[in-house]
Amino acid sequence: MFIAATTVLAKALGTTSLGAPLHPIQITHGRFVFAFLALCMTLPAFWRHLNTKPNIGLHIGRTSLGGSGVCLMFAAVAYIPLSDATAISFLNPVFGMALAALLLGEKVGPWRWSAAAIALTGALILLRPGPDSFQPAALLALGAAFFLGVELIFIKRLSGREPMFQILLTNNFIGCIVASVAVIAFWHPPTVQQWIALAALGALMACAQACFVNAMKRAEASFIVVFSYSTLVFATIYDLVIFDVMPDPISILGAITILTGALLLAWREGRAKL
Repeated sequence: MFIAATTVLAKALGTTSLGAPLHPIQITHGRFVFAFLALCMTLPAFWRHLNTKPNIGLHIGRTSLGGSGVCLMFAAVAYIPLSDATAISFLNPVFGMALAALLLGEKVGPWRWSAAAIALTGALILLRPGPDSFQPAALLALGAAFFLGVELIFIKRLSGREPMFQILLTNNFIGCIVASVAVIAFWHPPTVQQWIALAALGALMACAQACFVNAMKRAEASFIVVFSYSTLVFATIYDLVIFDVMPDPISILGAITILTGALLLAWREGRAKL
């Protein structure tokens, strides 16, 4: 729910909804800055948890991959329907599952691979690979999926070594520094409405990160990431209610295919734990 809301705000900021469109890098900069400020406001309540030396290498890798993925996602939603961009970005669990097996030694059985294959099929439907219907901007969402999939491995490794709040604070602090340098070439004075949207985007992203990192602490990455597919439901609702974008038959088919893969895995995992 939180992640879908951030893409809604990114779409509004990247189009003319709130003023002159902001560059994706500037939107990403606002995401890091305001997420860091939101976390700093809660610092007194979590200060006692900052008792572990941060693994700077893992944090830099995670922040670089996540920042790149989010930036590409913000760029994609400015050009294609929110629900399509969100669905395509759901390929990140496919990358994440493959890397979890290779790098983390997690057992990814036939049910998980089948669910991933079904989801991949749905994403390919949404990519509309025909010469007349292919949307080049969809490749931005595909790139976002790859970077975010690799980021999952860094999050999983960090979640087993450091407290959740420390991971979030360090990630957003590094992101602030990197994004503040990168945004210099793309800075455009935001309108009052855009400042408000940037602040809301950062706060919502901090909430989404907190939920996700806590989930990663409690279960295997290859299982948790599939539940991010529920983002598609919220993205479709937001797209319809806010932007008056009705999914076309291809979008509906692709989304249903992706959700089928997610529900298959959720059902199987639930049965396996009985």
